[in-house]
Amino acid sequence: MTLTSKSPVVLKVILDPDTVENIQGVVIQATAKKYKNKKENPAYAIMQKVWANKRKNGLDNYKTYQYKEYEKIQFDLNNIDSTFMDRKIFNKVGFIFKYADSAANGKLSLPVFLNESIYNIYGENQPGKKEKKDLIAQKTSGFQDNQIMATTVKNLYKEINIYDNTLNFFNIGFQSPVSTAGFSTYDYNLIDSISIRGQECYHLKYFPRRKDVLAFIGDLYISKDNFAVVKVSLKSTKKMNVNFVNGVFTELEFDNPDENTFLPLKNTTEFDLSLINKSKSSHGMLAKRTVDYSGYQFNKEINPTIFKNEAPKTSAEITKSDAFWAKNRSDSLNVEETGVYKMLSQLKEVPKFKRFIKIYEVLSSGYYNVGHAIDIGDLYSTFGSNIIEGNRLRMGARTYFSANDDWRIQGYGAYGFKDHQFKYGVEVKYMFNKVNRFQIGVGTRRDILQLGVALTGDDGIMSRSFASSSLFSRGDNTSLSSSSQTSVYTSIDPWENFQIRVDGTLQSIKSANNELFDLTYNYNNQIRKTVNDSHVTLSLIANPGAKFSETGIDRYSHTTLAPTFVLKYTHGLQGLFNADFKYNKLQFLYKQPILTGVWGKSIINFEAGKTFETLPLALQNIIPGNQSYNLIPNTFALLNYYEFVADSYSTLNIEHHFNGKILSYIPLIKKLKLREIAIFRAAYGTLSQASKDINRSKIQYSAPSDHVYYEYGFGIENIGFGNLRILRVDFNWRGNYLDRPNISKFGIKAGFQVNF
Repeated sequence: MTLTSKSPVVLKVILDPDTVENIQGVVIQATAKKYKNKKENPAYAIMQKVWANKRKNGLDNYKTYQYKEYEKIQFDLNNIDSTFMDRKIFNKVGFIFKYADSAANGKLSLPVFLNESIYNIYGENQPGKKEKKDLIAQKTSGFQDNQIMATTVKNLYKEINIYDNTLNFFNIGFQSPVSTAGFSTYDYNLIDSISIRGQECYHLKYFPRRKDVLAFIGDLYISKDNFAVVKVSLKSTKKMNVNFVNGVFTELEFDNPDENTFLPLKNTTEFDLSLINKSKSSHGMLAKRTVDYSGYQFNKEINPTIFKNEAPKTSAEITKSDAFWAKNRSDSLNVEETGVYKMLSQLKEVPKFKRFIKIYEVLSSGYYNVGHAIDIGDLYSTFGSNIIEGNRLRMGARTYFSANDDWRIQGYGAYGFKDHQFKYGVEVKYMFNKVNRFQIGVGTRRDILQLGVALTGDDGIMSRSFASSSLFSRGDNTSLSSSSQTSVYTSIDPWENFQIRVDGTLQSIKSANNELFDLTYNYNNQIRKTVNDSHVTLSLIANPGAKFSETGIDRYSHTTLAPTFVLKYTHGLQGLFNADFKYNKLQFLYKQPILTGVWGKSIINFEAGKTFETLPLALQNIIPGNQSYNLIPNTFALLNYYEFVADSYSTLNIEHHFNGKILSYIPLIKKLKLREIAIFRAAYGTLSQASKDINRSKIQYSAPSDHVYYEYGFGIENIGFGNLRILRVDFNWRGNYLDRPNISKFGIKAGFQVNF
């Protein structure tokens, strides 16, 4: 409770004897007590000993470990009042409000999603680190059939270590109150001593020095014996600059079995979410997660088969009886939680609710399902335009019976109203084994494409680059190619987050319009306009630490801070299906978002590659330009298409998102909640004389070999109002190679992005 009036305020606090027991005392705290320097603060001496005795997770200190984890996730609609309940949208579904519960603010909250899960966790630290999270039981109400919703719900919550300097919420870095740099962000007050589970603890309160930083208000309970954190609460500030989030509350409890370790006992996290604005009266969602850890066992032999990959468990395997749940829950469900299952079972039979779910599915996925068998879409790719095709109309469809499908057939047809040509693409893929995701696929495509906009690109038949149909671009995009391609692939995941993929491709590439874009080259003293190519590609893809929702042939990745490593080797098969060239190409990609404490997050993308033989432009490595006005990741904003060609290359793309760290110091600007971005891009490459000599087109083959080509700039993101801050604008400058014709020295790019 915050009191802002300077006049005396009389408060009458009524405690309910049914819910409040054994009150040991009441503390009224105005603000953090100020000290001349931190060394005068008794809390500083305590925190110094906490840092000196910084704990390691006890699980890492044993050869093996086992424990049980009970997780409960619940979503409630909050701030429900009579006006809200009387809206037309709730006609015929008004019965749901019988299950609403009174909240602390006197208004109602209505549970709409409840998920309970029980896991057995097995871990091994020696000789190598392994861990298996075995799902034993799951009970879900609400949107359990919607994979995207389930992924979103799980992805909201991150595992945090209170001893880390930076805590990850929504992939945004918050300063930990236990950070060694904590006194630069927080003021600490020693309140008193208190006993928690038989341990005598110091009770510290902490407050952020500034209200608009990514930090918390809360309580720390530090053991007097070993200066370990026994319990901590973290509550976000009211001026937290995080979209769609009004507030965050987390409470962590630990056991400290010895002087060097800590074990998690309980994690309770609540997110107060709203879509439009952050006013107290706004209707939103309260997302609550509770995790209980129990049954710890250490140095007990674990059967090696436990760690083998296995297929995701079916619904039948993890569905348990009510008696099982009554016995295995850490805490019994309250009346409102129990009613969620019954209420949502009724709601799913209401036609109006079914229509709402259908609309949500279409908007979120871009596909409209017909008869639980066919998806029509992608609806967002229906319309496009380019200088060759004019206005372009595209219609597509795919088989979709459920998220557990082992196979998929998908295809599209497109028509250009200027060139009057029909284009198409078809792909079939099948997964033989859900354990290692072994699958094969085959596809064919004939289309107009913008090539050369990705160095380590997607090998999929159904993919299409942004520049192929840009509605708005800088100048006319004439460098389009007509491509006929047939591919077959197979892939397998022999280990978790590691994929081996082999692609075989037959393709024919020519200019979509020879008068506008010239691809001619010298081949054995013959002038050719069409490139015939057959090649095989081996790809090794590693995503250590990544999280996926694996169901069927398609899987959805969670947004994490996990890195991605890709190593690709391509071999050209001269003579196979009249292929013109034998060649070898090696490519590498590394990308990762990295939290940098209170200074935000860096997103790094590094690529390098080399082609060892002479190739024409259609098969060369093109430093990816972006002539559209859209924000396109990992492209160069001020490069024209095909401006730089290279046999060997390396590129670096860095964006640093400050999350408003700098702009929050400017009095008027900080009210807009804008966030700043620093941008730097660089490319270096070389091109052999033989590759230049093969050219017979009007395009001059050129590599950024005299100097490292670079761009720099800044961006402003989080532009909007309330919580709808989805616009980003980048301002880019070209650093060198300024004497070239038809270039842009400065450019503005804009786009929409939805993030926290």
